[in-house]
Amino acid sequence: MKISQESLSRRYFIALAGSATVTLIAGETLHAASSTSTRIGVIGSGKVGSAIGRTWVNRGYEVMFSSRNLDNDKTLASQIGAKARAGTPKEAAAFGDVILIAVPYGALPDLGKSLSSELKGKVVIDACNPFPSRDGEIATLAREKGAGVTSAELLPGARIVRAFNAIGAARMGSAHEAPGKVGMPIAGDDKEAIALASQLIRDVGYQPVLVGGLAMGRYLMPGSPLAGEHSPEEIRKIAAGLKAE
Repeated sequence: MKISQESLSRRYFIALAGSATVTLIAGETLHAASSTSTRIGVIGSGKVGSAIGRTWVNRGYEVMFSSRNLDNDKTLASQIGAKARAGTPKEAAAFGDVILIAVPYGALPDLGKSLSSELKGKVVIDACNPFPSRDGEIATLAREKGAGVTSAELLPGARIVRAFNAIGAARMGSAHEAPGKVGMPIAGDDKEAIALASQLIRDVGYQPVLVGGLAMGRYLMPGSPLAGEHSPEEIRKIAAGLKAE
C-alpha cells in the first residue's frame, strides 16, 4: 500500500505528540515538544538561514544547509559542528522533516517548481520577504495579495508557517541568550505545522505568537506594525488591532 507524504507527516506528528501534551494556549497557538531527531533542511544560508540553523545545531538538531554556493555551505557546516552538513537545495528539501526557506522572494517561483515533490506535505517555515526593488513583479503581487497566501501558492502542497520575517537578521542568532522575552509573530493555517514550527522557534529563543492564518502573513515583514522586537503581549495587542481594521 502506497503511503502519501501527507500521511507520513501526520503520523510523524502523532508520534511526536504521543510523548508530549499538545494544548491550545489562550486560543492562539499550539505547543508540542519536538525531538532533536527532527531533521531540518535550510534553503538559503545567508544571514538569516545561517544564524537560525546554527542555533538549531547548537540545540542538538541535525541541519543541512543549502544555497546556490555549495562550497560556502560546506565551509559553514564545518565551522558549526558535527550535526551540520551541506547539500543542494533539492537534497536539503529531501533531508528535512521541516524546511526553513530564507531566500529572496523572487527565488520562490523557481523553488516551487524544482522542489515540488520534495516539499509536498512538508512543514515549511517561510522566512522570505517580498521587496519589489529586489524581487520584481512577484514581490509586488505578494504585497498586494499577502505574502503568506502567495507563498502557499508558489509552494503548492507545502504546509506553510510564516515566521522569522518581522525581526532583523542581526538579532536572529542572539535571541537564545534571553529565551522567551521577545515574541515572534507567526501565521499559518495548519495546526500541526504550527505546533512543530512553534517549538523550533522556541528553541531559537523566541516566544511564538500566532497572529492568525496565512492571510495575516501580509503583516509579517519589515515596515508593518508587527515589525521589530515586541513582547508576546504587545504582538497580541497589535495583531488584534490589525484584525479590527
